[in-house]
Amino acid sequence: MAFALVFAASFLVSLALTPLAGRLGLRLGIADVPGGRRKHAGRVSRLGGVALFAAFMTGILVMHLLPDGVRPATNDPNEATRLLGVLLGSVFVFAAGIWDDARELPSWPQFVVQAVAAGIAMLFLIFIEVVNNPLTNRQIWFPWYITVPLTLFWIMGAMNTVNFLDGLDGLAAGVTAIAALVLTIHMAREGQHSVALLPLALLGSTLGFLPYNFHPARVFMGSGGSYFLGFALGTLSIVAGGKVATLLLVLGIPIMDVAWQIVSRIRRGQPIGQGDRGHLHFRLADMGWSQRRIVLAYYAFCALFGGMALLISTRLYKLIALVALAGVFVWASRRGGASGAGS
Repeated sequence: MAFALVFAASFLVSLALTPLAGRLGLRLGIADVPGGRRKHAGRVSRLGGVALFAAFMTGILVMHLLPDGVRPATNDPNEATRLLGVLLGSVFVFAAGIWDDARELPSWPQFVVQAVAAGIAMLFLIFIEVVNNPLTNRQIWFPWYITVPLTLFWIMGAMNTVNFLDGLDGLAAGVTAIAALVLTIHMAREGQHSVALLPLALLGSTLGFLPYNFHPARVFMGSGGSYFLGFALGTLSIVAGGKVATLLLVLGIPIMDVAWQIVSRIRRGQPIGQGDRGHLHFRLADMGWSQRRIVLAYYAFCALFGGMALLISTRLYKLIALVALAGVFVWASRRGGASGAGS
């Protein structure tokens, strides 16, 4: 019952608010026009993040309004603290993203926002302090001087991955939905039902948004949406005992693409935050692939490796799957053009 109510609330609010957010963006002039990397037709609002954020928060509110006996119980005394960290961090990155949508900030304030958001998460006990060694199946506990930069790197990486994915209609929202579904199933299967409601709310918000964002998009999520989704994925993969490896498999190709582009931009002397058409999805589009074909291919690969994360229990095999995923990325990059240079 709790799962159905949280999902329905977030899905319906997103479905209802997305067109309203689209009209609001056009009225306020917060919209994208064709040019540069943008090859869509006409003016398109970039305030879709308002609907994504509001829908997620609605799902969390419904979760807390559920009576005892309906809302799943928890045995983790720090769960409420971590949830507060997710919510406060989400509010911060959403507000900063909306400011970016309105003002189009340079890249350095965006990185500052990401670092501050990671700091908020860590203040509320959301950090990576232990991982499982895939070769020995033993846990490795990190000291604070490794935990802090590792968590900072992970959350900032998740935010940049979703932000860079938001280049084709429906790509970032659909990939986030797949990741949220995998996290929900993984948490529920391990008996972590209370925290499983969090990615479920994220799933509902993205699925309600997708009908308006899939090609041809009538509304974009903007920085307000991409910052929020990236922060939510990054933190939710940590709060339930560390599902970082699971998310790493689901988002493997987008994450490798981000790393590939950062290295490529540094080699060219280009600021790493400066947008171009060097990303794999842009290069495939420039080769003549349709937006829908590219987006569906991303969905398929993310769902495939997400399914492997759920079905493979041996950590060594998951490591092998990551290596295979790297091979897929290299193959796809060569199909999209070997240089990776932007235009």
